[in-house]
Amino acid sequence: MKHIIWSLVLLLFLPALAFSQNTTERTKPTFEQVLSLKGPVSVQISPDGNHVLYSVSSTEWSENRYDSELWLSENGAEPFPLTHNSSGSSSNGTWSDDGEWILFTRSIDGENKVFVISPDGGEAIPLSYIDKSIQSFDLSPNGKTLAFLAEQEQPEEEKTMEERYGEFAEDETGYLLNRLYTVDFDPDFARSHQQPCQQDTTYTMCPEAPKVVAHLEDAEFTITNISWSPAGDKIAIDHQPDPIITSFLKADIALYDPAEKELNQVVSNPSSDGFSTWSPDGNKFVFTSAVENDSSNFYTNNRYFIYDIERDKFMEVAQDFDENLNIAAWTNSGIYATAWQKTRRPIFRLDPQNGTVEKYSQLKRLVYDLSISKDGSKYATSARDGDEVNEVYMSDINGPNNQKLTYFNDQISDWKTTDSEVISWSSRDGAVIEGVLHKPQDYDPNKKYPLLVAIHGGPTGISVPSPVPAYVYPIVQWVNKGALVLQPNYRGSAGYGEEFRSLNVRNLGVGDAWDVLSGVDHLVEQGVVDSTKLGSMGWSQGGYISAFLSTWSNRFEAVSVGAGISNWMTYYVNTDIHPFTRQYLKATPWEDQEIYERTSPMTYINNASTPTLIQHGEFDRRVPTPNAYELYQGLQDVGVESKLIIYKGFGHGITKPKERLAATWHNWIWFNKYIWGEEVEMNLD
Repeated sequence: MKHIIWSLVLLLFLPALAFSQNTTERTKPTFEQVLSLKGPVSVQISPDGNHVLYSVSSTEWSENRYDSELWLSENGAEPFPLTHNSSGSSSNGTWSDDGEWILFTRSIDGENKVFVISPDGGEAIPLSYIDKSIQSFDLSPNGKTLAFLAEQEQPEEEKTMEERYGEFAEDETGYLLNRLYTVDFDPDFARSHQQPCQQDTTYTMCPEAPKVVAHLEDAEFTITNISWSPAGDKIAIDHQPDPIITSFLKADIALYDPAEKELNQVVSNPSSDGFSTWSPDGNKFVFTSAVENDSSNFYTNNRYFIYDIERDKFMEVAQDFDENLNIAAWTNSGIYATAWQKTRRPIFRLDPQNGTVEKYSQLKRLVYDLSISKDGSKYATSARDGDEVNEVYMSDINGPNNQKLTYFNDQISDWKTTDSEVISWSSRDGAVIEGVLHKPQDYDPNKKYPLLVAIHGGPTGISVPSPVPAYVYPIVQWVNKGALVLQPNYRGSAGYGEEFRSLNVRNLGVGDAWDVLSGVDHLVEQGVVDSTKLGSMGWSQGGYISAFLSTWSNRFEAVSVGAGISNWMTYYVNTDIHPFTRQYLKATPWEDQEIYERTSPMTYINNASTPTLIQHGEFDRRVPTPNAYELYQGLQDVGVESKLIIYKGFGHGITKPKERLAATWHNWIWFNKYIWGEEVEMNLD
């Protein structure tokens, strides 16, 4: 079973682990309570379909970190904690094909190490004979060989250069490539040698540790993903020229025979290619590709193909499906995947013979982490409806037998949460826009409420119904204070098809503002919003749209800009994803200065009048801090009330609980002042 160690950190709240309350009176949750919600991620069903493994995320306030530990449900019974690591997370759990072992990773002194544990419990054993920091791993189907990726060793000449001249870096150079390694998987050796063997000169023999074997050491590419074939005779390899983030546009697929050390390049389209999953017999595999498209693949649909190894040919599938598929597994009954369908996320089945896609199951409104047993008879997932947080389910693939294994929603059972509904309206150009409207539980349609607009990032993100939407915006608390909160799925959002995702090409900011303002107008016309009490906020692309609304419009009483773009030219020359700008604006600044100006908040800075809070991570490479400083200085120069807060040590997201709590307080204080006229201070108790 393949597993990739993800380095990116989610910017969404993490749902909930359970406790029971018998009280009927609902309470208003605090910021800390919402940010402390526990929940399931990375669900993995055992190969025989009897057991379900998953991770539970939790908040460790004293250590200012988010923790993850493995939990297990055996034969549908009550889950129990499988790991407990007081010094860090246990994550990326995956089964051996025989179901005898569970492999996972822990960070030890800044390095990712592989551990193994029996599903029956007991002590987790480190595979200490692997002396490298693991990037990703995959255990062979026979359970004998562990393949993994790790960075190559720093070349000696680079070490010598650094010793003599210190540390410096030329842009887009000086990186280390990911290399492929294999080693015998030997839990018995690991168990018996958890401490270094002390060899006596006469009496003690120390068995030799399994040897780590390097592969493709001279390859002029970095490997990003690996997957053993079902027969265990080859490894599918995703690779790209280097680790630079935009090099995914040149990613290709190869098959590697580790026994013969032979590499066969099989998919090499001009743009990005990516391996998805093997067929059950190992004679074919599914892959995604942008084919020749490197000018619009940030917002157009992926294309899907089945590659026939023996015939050396591929067939395009899912051609009539107008969204992106998240492929989970290929079984004898078809290829299973999830995909956004507006604000729903059902399970789909792709027929590998005729290439058609049909909706298979609507277990819940939102289905994540789909995992299917080896024989294809059962699946496990985390899923929820719009008024719930995620739960873990185990189900028969062809029957109605759905079993809920967890009770995370008990955590919020006595809370005053939001009532969410999906609404729609027509934008200025006639485009139909949907959004999620969060209302108080005692909502009165005859009353006019303050309205706060919380805009998602992406732009190909999506907002969906939730009882406890969070991150750094205290949405539940504002709703309980007596406000409505609108989360618009503006043009460019995922779930609405390729044409909709393309509507803000060369129209960024402008078209997005139409969608937000027309949503506000829609609610004002319904008589449920006080048009004198409007606020807007968002992070990343949502921060950019809020910045645009701050300078381009005077409709709002307050705005919060989180990691937002203020000037497309400033952004273009500083970001680590230059192609993003070229694709959406269809030009560089030197080719079309007008489009960069028309879509930049700074162009309208002399018209700005809205009090604006700016929040930004100190080391943000995606939207670098010059965007924050430029907007702040411009607002200061034209006399607009503004505040800039830099969160020390963070990149594009606020990934530690204490700073996330601080950012939440900063937004609470800002909007309470300008929407409700209240002076609030941070709670130091």
